[in-house]
Amino acid sequence: MKTTFRVLATAPVLGLILVTATPAQAAQPLSTAATTATTATAEVQASASTLGPWPVLWRGSPDASFPVTVRSLQHLLNAHGARIAVDGIFGPATDSAVRTYQRARGLVVDGVVGAATWSSLIVTVRRGSTGSAVRAVQDQLTDRRWVILTVDGVFGGRTDAAVREFQRLLSRQMPFTVDGVVGPRTWKALILGLIVAD
Repeated sequence: MKTTFRVLATAPVLGLILVTATPAQAAQPLSTAATTATTATAEVQASASTLGPWPVLWRGSPDASFPVTVRSLQHLLNAHGARIAVDGIFGPATDSAVRTYQRARGLVVDGVVGAATWSSLIVTVRRGSTGSAVRAVQDQLTDRRWVILTVDGVFGGRTDAAVREFQRLLSRQMPFTVDGVVGPRTWKALILGLIVAD
């Protein structure tokens, strides 16, 4: 059975960028102008790679109604030493674990999981990694109907292949490295649910 995929969100449309040159720049040799153009292109590509903001979670927040997102949060908290049930419910135990984590990391202690807390929580994982952060990746890929993985916390061949395919499809929409490593950008794309299977 063939599985198709759809992109739920893509990079924002870029506006027209006008580059003007000072008289000194205009007098530069063509090779310098080409370098400037290449740099401008790289900057445009970098802005095209923006994935959007992290979801903001807190007890009772609208985004906290997405169980897979809350489960990822719970897995990541556990990866940092919390011992909470991974049930997809942002209840008192999760709220307490978030505040404890924020306090330990010198973040604002408010129980709100925004960009600063997400960025601090993510753990880069790759083939050979084990633990709760890997469970979060496997859960995300399975929940999005990407592939059926055993959520066992072992980053083996099937998880590696699923991550690479996820990255490959994202790379069709924006500059995205296909390396099987779940670092900050791949985490963010997974948490945001940018691609799901039809």
